[in-house]
Amino acid sequence: MPEYKHRYSFEEWKENNLYFLTEFFKVLGTPARIRILLLLMDQEACVSDLAEKLGMTHSAVSHQLNILKSNRLVKRRRNGKMIFYTLADDHVQLVIEKGMEHIMKF
Repeated sequence: MPEYKHRYSFEEWKENNLYFLTEFFKVLGTPARIRILLLLMDQEACVSDLAEKLGMTHSAVSHQLNILKSNRLVKRRRNGKMIFYTLADDHVQLVIEKGMEHIMKF
């Protein structure tokens, strides 16, 4: 198995950083949030579009989006009365893709 070269050594990780990393993975620990992120990987969407595609209520989707937004995984832009959501940056997609690659190996 090839050795993975990571950028951070154990000594560089402070307890505070470990806490934030743990919280980051907890946010990804809900299938509904992963589904939302997968949809947003393809295109931006509003709450109505996501609710319809996911078979969830607007309220439930809004709740999940607020959690994702507060953890800086999605961002939003306003166009008139409509709010559209996208992934916050390329790192979010990379984390999802690498996770999928990992589980598809088994």
